[in-house]
Amino acid sequence: MTTTHAPAATARRRRTPRTWVKSGGLTALAFALPMILIFTVFSWGPIVRSVVMSFQKTNLLQPAEFVGFDNFIAVLNDPLLGTAVLNTLYFAALALVMGFPIPILMAVLMSEVRRGKGIYSALAYLPVVVPPVVAVLLWKVFYDASPNGVFNTVLGWVGIGPQPWLQSQAQAMPSLVIEATWAAAGGSIIIYLAALLAVPPELYDAAEVDGASIWRKAWHVTLPQLRGVIFVMLILQILATAQIFLEPFLFTGGGPVNSTTTVLLLIYRYAFQNSLGGNYGMATALSVMLAIFLALLSWIYFRLTARWSTS
Repeated sequence: MTTTHAPAATARRRRTPRTWVKSGGLTALAFALPMILIFTVFSWGPIVRSVVMSFQKTNLLQPAEFVGFDNFIAVLNDPLLGTAVLNTLYFAALALVMGFPIPILMAVLMSEVRRGKGIYSALAYLPVVVPPVVAVLLWKVFYDASPNGVFNTVLGWVGIGPQPWLQSQAQAMPSLVIEATWAAAGGSIIIYLAALLAVPPELYDAAEVDGASIWRKAWHVTLPQLRGVIFVMLILQILATAQIFLEPFLFTGGGPVNSTTTVLLLIYRYAFQNSLGGNYGMATALSVMLAIFLALLSWIYFRLTARWSTS
């Protein structure tokens, strides 16, 4: 008895370079080759160069000297590394608590709006359009610690005295998180709104028939349907907050008293604020360590959430 799958299986087994060429393999390779070369040169090239530089002592001005693992040892022995790591973890934790639920909540509320949904979407996305440097400079005006500062003026209306904001070790990091949340929430809101379009309307109709409120519909219908998107957005936010640089650099420069010095800001200091020309060996060594940590974190995260996001 013969099977209908035998000819196809035989064809797959007998696939040769000659048949690959006849089937258009060279044409496909010719179209893909420029992109492969560009990706290799501009993506993997710098990565390989950074790994090599992490084992060298160099400031890009004098000849490089191979030093083995000395750069990694110097970074691990730097007393400021622990502070930078803790500050980065603190920023990430605050961003998750303060910034991660807000886009989900806003998307759910906006999805319930019957009219003007496009206007609300545009307003929510507007902070993303503002150049990051301009946004930080704008918020520095808001965070003016004088009684005439924007936020302090608003607090004065309700009887609260002026706050030091960026000048306080306790308030500096939360202040950075508030601005970062404002700047990045719009993109997440748009992604969640797009994901909500794929939720079957019948589920909401059934919930309304059962008399479910908007909050019950969000908890029992919306969140379960968005579970896969939420898991992806969560790891993206974790990776982004672990690489925070712009806000600490422009707002406080890592102060006051290194209370906002993050890992990326420490890498910047190694490269540009140490000796003449900077110590690029230590900077790339810390960059490689951060990249390895984030890669392992992403692998563990996706292994743990693979079943949850689809079940």
